[in-house]
Amino acid sequence: MTTKRSLVSIVDDDESVRESLPDLLQEFGFEVQAFSSGEQFLASRYVCETQCLILDVAMPGMSGPAVQQELMRRRKRIPIVFITAHSAENIRPQLLNQGAVECLFKPFSDTALREALNTALRAK
Repeated sequence: MTTKRSLVSIVDDDESVRESLPDLLQEFGFEVQAFSSGEQFLASRYVCETQCLILDVAMPGMSGPAVQQELMRRRKRIPIVFITAHSAENIRPQLLNQGAVECLFKPFSDTALREALNTALRAK
């Protein structure tokens, strides 16, 4: 009997992140879909299937927090792990207060990402 692997979706405008993270997540045992924008993710059929969302904070067009707000408006409860290259002091507590599971600053370790995903999937 095969068990269905959890789908983790990645939304990041940085192509190198969209190319490297899926390989790592597949090694962790997840199914992966990657999107270059929040709009692309929100328009996809994967919104309903996503078990955890890795979401960049700052992107052209719709920001990560704007995607989070839209998901809340749609009543889609997807655990979110934010990732960001901008290490503003106040961003992490602000995102966690708005319901994110974790906020990791790039570059982050494989271990930190795995721990954040495990926490997110337990929260589901």
